[in-house]
Amino acid sequence: MKTLDSIPTGKIERAGKLVKTGVKIGGNYVKYYGKKLVNSETAKEELDQDNAEDIYDGLKSLKGSALKVAQMLSMEKNLLPRAYVDKFSLSQFSVPPLSAPLVRKTFKKYLDKYPEDIFDTFEKDSVNAASIGQVHRAKKDGKELAVKIQYPGVAESISSDLAIVKPIAIRMFNLKGKDSEKYFKEVENKLVEETNYILELEQSEEITKACSAIPNMEFPNYYQSLSSERILTMDWMKGKHLSEFTSTNFDQNLGNKLGQGLWDFYMFQIHSLRKVHADPHPGNFLVSANETLIAIDFGCIKEIPDEFYIPYFELAKEDNINNDEVFMEKLYELEILTPTDSDKELEFFKALFKEMLTLFTSPFHQNEFDFGADTFWNKIADLSERYSKDDQIRKMNGNRGSKHFLYMNRTFFGLYNLLHDLKAKVKVNDFKKYIG
Repeated sequence: MKTLDSIPTGKIERAGKLVKTGVKIGGNYVKYYGKKLVNSETAKEELDQDNAEDIYDGLKSLKGSALKVAQMLSMEKNLLPRAYVDKFSLSQFSVPPLSAPLVRKTFKKYLDKYPEDIFDTFEKDSVNAASIGQVHRAKKDGKELAVKIQYPGVAESISSDLAIVKPIAIRMFNLKGKDSEKYFKEVENKLVEETNYILELEQSEEITKACSAIPNMEFPNYYQSLSSERILTMDWMKGKHLSEFTSTNFDQNLGNKLGQGLWDFYMFQIHSLRKVHADPHPGNFLVSANETLIAIDFGCIKEIPDEFYIPYFELAKEDNINNDEVFMEKLYELEILTPTDSDKELEFFKALFKEMLTLFTSPFHQNEFDFGADTFWNKIADLSERYSKDDQIRKMNGNRGSKHFLYMNRTFFGLYNLLHDLKAKVKVNDFKKYIG
């Protein structure tokens, strides 16, 4: 794969790159409608394919938060056309890496030494290049290590990148008015945290130590003396990426075992630590030869305050969803309903969230839940399809819910997708035995 000798870091340079992408997309629409005039049967899938290709190509050279947004969208399998999901999912672990001279320059700047002065061996070619950083294999004192290096300019360009992406997001998610700012600020704060590798090291050590008792989960050790704010060194962990594993004909008992470990890992964090690994995509998990699941990235951690945690999980109880008074009270607490809503909006969003919550919390209403069953996923796809085509939603303010929903919903949706890929049947309350 071609390497990058530089990354656009200036606001004007980065914006210019996206403007060029926009021009390409405009050209795709002209081409599509031209074909449509000649042949009315021309499929929109071709347009989606061309647009996804051009958007991804534009974002991958920028790296950073622009590419991170594509990665987040790739997890929304029921929100985007298939072409976008397939293309954007490449941002999880398949983008052009930095060249060797740029890697050496980064080391000199942040550890004041070149990689060959620090490690016994250091592979100049990266083994994995993603949205914010890339990983190199190294050895020191007989230990195999993974060294994550952050791309230059990523941390400094977060605000300007989000300003460029904001109009697209507002249109996609029907956000209106100044209230939408709280969601963008939440994303910005999380992305700033993700670029702080000292914070990631601290979070990684804290969470992996707390979760060490959970069976079938494994975590790397981290090395403070070989790390800095833009370089992070940890054990090299051997295994297949989860997406690679789930594409094989794996034994279902193993799928259930790994799925149980994953479920317990997440539930323990949420209910015991009140903070959670909020980036559950396949690139962050490996399956080892010992049949364990390895979590390898703790850059995105979401803290869950009581004012959100309590009403959120009270609405996971079936009795509360079916108790009109309690249900309405919790919707107001979670900012899903607001005092300025019209009667029509109250009625519409109450019905919408009742249907959504009944479906999304259904795993919590059983002792054992089969995430491999198609019924659950068909219902999610049907709900998503119906509401994406509902003209009424487009006319209403989409600013619904506390800012904490952003990463909590992302966490649950990502977790459910991973469990579905594993076809896992899990015991829902097993995690409680690990909470002291």
